Amino acid sequence: MRYLTADYLYTLVGPPLKNGVLQISHEGEVVSVFETQNKIHKPSLEVYNGILCPGFVNTHCHLELSHLHEKIEKKLGLLDFIICVRKRHEFKKQAILQAILEAERQMIKNGIVAVGDICNTLDTISQKGKGNLAYYNFIEVFETQSFDENKIISSAIDIRDSFRRKGMSATITPHSPYSVSAGLMQKIEKQFDNRDDLFSIHFQESKQENELFKNKKGKLFDFLKQIKANPEIWQKRHKSIDILSEFKNKKLLFVHNTFSNKEDIIDQYYCTCPKANLYIEGRLPDYSIFNLDKLCVGTDSLASNNSLSILEELIVIKNHTALDLQTLLKIGCKNGADALGFKHLGTFEKGKKPGVNLIRNTNEIEVIA
Repeated sequence: MRYLTADYLYTLVGPPLKNGVLQISHEGEVVSVFETQNKIHKPSLEVYNGILCPGFVNTHCHLELSHLHEKIEKKLGLLDFIICVRKRHEFKKQAILQAILEAERQMIKNGIVAVGDICNTLDTISQKGKGNLAYYNFIEVFETQSFDENKIISSAIDIRDSFRRKGMSATITPHSPYSVSAGLMQKIEKQFDNRDDLFSIHFQESKQENELFKNKKGKLFDFLKQIKANPEIWQKRHKSIDILSEFKNKKLLFVHNTFSNKEDIIDQYYCTCPKANLYIEGRLPDYSIFNLDKLCVGTDSLASNNSLSILEELIVIKNHTALDLQTLLKIGCKNGADALGFKHLGTFEKGKKPGVNLIRNTNEIEVIA
């Protein structure tokens, strides 16, 4: 049995406890939380300077793009960034797998215990199968021209089922409102079953996305016309949120939301990736528009970030908002666990095994359990 204490203990189910004590088993399971040290035998205490909080949840990542680290210029804008990502297959398989291994190690070192990960391939399945982190795998599909819909869904089903056979959560999910035709959306929805809990979708990540749907013009509109995309994508949708009429009564995770307004927000989960937003578009979302009980945080990929650290993402949010530390840690721990359905993570409550992070000087992290 271990008894951990620090200047403050953030359970995230109540106010922070000054000099509170966390009792955990040697397997990391929370046994009890004490508001004071009075009932604890002093030699049993592990005393730390700083704050203790649960392990972080990286609600949005693209682990399989880790080999593109420092390969794409900053502030290209979303469309040019996506075009660069298409070169992902020009690398040797061993380099891709090694980058995935190193990226996961980096997340573990940075106190991340769970990841909502976007998958277009099976490149990450071997590493994830080792069980170092909890993963919710979003098998992402996109097709703008309609004629390959059956082939695309068939491939996605194969990928999803491969993850499921390894005992991991996996759901087929659309990339974005501008990259999925109405027909493909219907095929995605038909694949939803009782093993699915959540859909993820990139949302209002660029100004061009809003221009496409609202005004039927702009750089993204021109690109889609050039590649002969199905015009139903923009003709039947007048704003990004219109895609929900094709995706009813589902639990959703909207990712990025960089160009969202208050009227775009509904009662669903939202994930912000601040460092990636700055990397690609040079802009952050308006954080005042979100329900802070349903706002999560992700790192996006190493293609659009210099690190995979939830703490660094929270520091960016802190520097651009008036959010207090309790709220920031809820965004980084509890809300992501709630969104992804990882009930054993996110808070210090009896019976959970959420991991334990020590944060010193607001920017240094050490994994304690």
